[in-house]
Amino acid sequence: MASGLFISFEGIDGAGKSTHIDGLAQAFKAQGRAVTLTREPGGTPLAEKLRTLVLNEAMDAMTEALLVFAARRDHLQQVIEPALARGEVVLCDRFTDATFAYQGGGRGFDLTILTFLEQLVQTVKLQEADFLRQPDLTVWFDLGPEIAAARLAGVRVPDKFEAQPVAFFARVRAGYQARFDAAPQRFVRVAAEQSRDTVWQDVLASVTQRGWLI
Repeated sequence: MASGLFISFEGIDGAGKSTHIDGLAQAFKAQGRAVTLTREPGGTPLAEKLRTLVLNEAMDAMTEALLVFAARRDHLQQVIEPALARGEVVLCDRFTDATFAYQGGGRGFDLTILTFLEQLVQTVKLQEADFLRQPDLTVWFDLGPEIAAARLAGVRVPDKFEAQPVAFFARVRAGYQARFDAAPQRFVRVAAEQSRDTVWQDVLASVTQRGWLI
């Protein structure tokens, strides 16, 4: 049985992740891999309820972080870990890097506390040893906040994050950059202002270069 593979997709709102997540899922399926498509916050009935609260209700940054990590724990236990154990490819629209970017960078919440929560929630037991679950690859769709805002304008009714000013997303982008700098071996940065086809080729190359697709 093939080993499980965990790929996360990150970027500020408007960066264009969703189209390419679906495309990559189809590419893996075409090579016979079972694929679990999921998202954060969310991915389970409980986590989806918490997502609705996080995206729409007013709360302080610590409350947001606690709810996001509670949703993540359920998501890991109910969806991600079982899928990886079955040898599936898990493609997740956002994971912990988003929490560090949005709550840490955007909201200015204490990164030390976020790191503690990351260790607490994402530590799983594999073959009798503790292991910090992180994606095998994180594809970061990096886009300037002004371009993202223009893409989002008038598309839909914004949630409380999408409605934030450009300065907020500049801080979120800086939060992503800090995560990238801390773990460059896990990340691939894709310049999301390029054409859709060029972005797709960059996404595809990030996977084929690791030998995960032929």
